[in-house]
Amino acid sequence: MTIRVLVADDQPMIRASLRIILEDQDGISVVAEAADGAEAVALARRLRPDVCLVDIRMPALDGIEVTLALAGPGVREPLRVVVVTSFDLDEYVYGALRSGAVGFVLKDAGPNLLVEAVRAAHAGDALVSPAVTLRLLRRIAAAEEAPAPGEAPPLSERELEVVRAIARGRTNQEIAAELFISLSTVKSHVSRIQTKLGMRNRVEIAAWAWQSRVMAGA
Repeated sequence: MTIRVLVADDQPMIRASLRIILEDQDGISVVAEAADGAEAVALARRLRPDVCLVDIRMPALDGIEVTLALAGPGVREPLRVVVVTSFDLDEYVYGALRSGAVGFVLKDAGPNLLVEAVRAAHAGDALVSPAVTLRLLRRIAAAEEAPAPGEAPPLSERELEVVRAIARGRTNQEIAAELFISLSTVKSHVSRIQTKLGMRNRVEIAAWAWQSRVMAGA
């Protein structure tokens, strides 16, 4: 199955570069380009791409506003949004993820990470550039109060191991290797963890891990 991608960036050269990187991969096709946030929302709602790559700073609507419109709370059929930007300011990262983005990738992170983020989003997973992951999650933990004991549904010891690995930015493949379990078993654990915690994706699981001080037991 081909992954259909929308690219939204106000710079034509960036859009062209992203298209070249993505369409050089098997099973990925760029179905539309948008030069501003309003156009991105309109195209995404009409075409329903599998993944939307959205820049933070754009005319009309910025990347946070686009993410809210396409994937935010209350959106009946949310799309998968990955923010791709040159700016790793905490407020941008935090705002994007809180608005429903399933990924945050820096433009200088390289083509491999960009492609990995697209594939992860299409698979229902999430990816944040390693350069910002731990800083972001620790900031979330410091800024918010930890849940009261017993507030979160109980997790098994194995599930807690998976949660801690997710919070360190590990992929499913890396978790499988670290814990000596199969990839399908990791995916099953992640699915159960999301259900128990009421989380939509790995980023929210990781944020919960740091916020609730689960990482202190690592």
